[in-house]
Amino acid sequence: MARFAELLALRYDANRTRHAYYRQVRLIHEHFHCDPAALTETQLRDYFLHVKLKKHWLPKTIRQARAAARLFFVDQLERADWKVFAQIRTRDHDTLPAVLTRPQVHDLLSHIRLRRYRTPLKLIYVCGLRLSECLGLTIHDVLGRENKLRIRQGKGHQDRVVPLPTCLYEELRRYWTFHRHPLLLFPNVGRGDRSLTSLAARMHAATSPMPPSSLQRLLIVARQQLNIPDASVHSLRHSFATHLLEAGAHLHTIQQLLGHKQITSTMVYLHLTHQTTRDALALMDELCRGLPR
Repeated sequence: MARFAELLALRYDANRTRHAYYRQVRLIHEHFHCDPAALTETQLRDYFLHVKLKKHWLPKTIRQARAAARLFFVDQLERADWKVFAQIRTRDHDTLPAVLTRPQVHDLLSHIRLRRYRTPLKLIYVCGLRLSECLGLTIHDVLGRENKLRIRQGKGHQDRVVPLPTCLYEELRRYWTFHRHPLLLFPNVGRGDRSLTSLAARMHAATSPMPPSSLQRLLIVARQQLNIPDASVHSLRHSFATHLLEAGAHLHTIQQLLGHKQITSTMVYLHLTHQTTRDALALMDELCRGLPR
């Protein structure tokens, strides 16, 4: 496994990719309770049947597991004669991402009382950020005078710049003046006394940003209390794109704001807008009008 970690470091630049692939092989180890290098091709085939038919993994998760296993068994252990990897086929389900209405977004953010959680969630929605992009922001990424926010090392190691509304810039400034961390915009709170003085001191001395799980758990609890189904932190990013499209923003503009490499990734939001449905319904009414009764 140590050699596999080295292989991943040589092959991939993104930490998230390396960690995800390493985790997939570790899951194989935990399933069989033995050194994965000792497994046979039949055992690995049974494992993929298990995660597909019993655990009902999503297609993209199965593809990730297959890619990680191929690296481990074929590239590292040189078992090039194994045919199991060619046998695994997965197709994405035709599912649309969960999108909140603007009133739902308002209610959700209003329901979150603590500013240290509400502020990053609000930034994710207003600027269409990924969770990791938001929590990784530094004070140097906020270009307030230019009304811009610099996103470093997004998905695919892509940097981009997105507009930052003045009101949100002012809110970020007020939030930063509470903890005054020398680098991080959203430092980790840590454990300890919950008094404002103690919180500010721990955040000022933090060595890492807020963990993603903090916001993920909080949002799940909030949407359950509000009876909002299928909402996650990433739903705020989907909602940002959908609401911009409904307001008349160009699809290519939204592609740049989201940091999508392919326009096809952005086109999914065409299926989610209420405006598209209304326009189609108006056209269908026009087609119907005047036809023989």
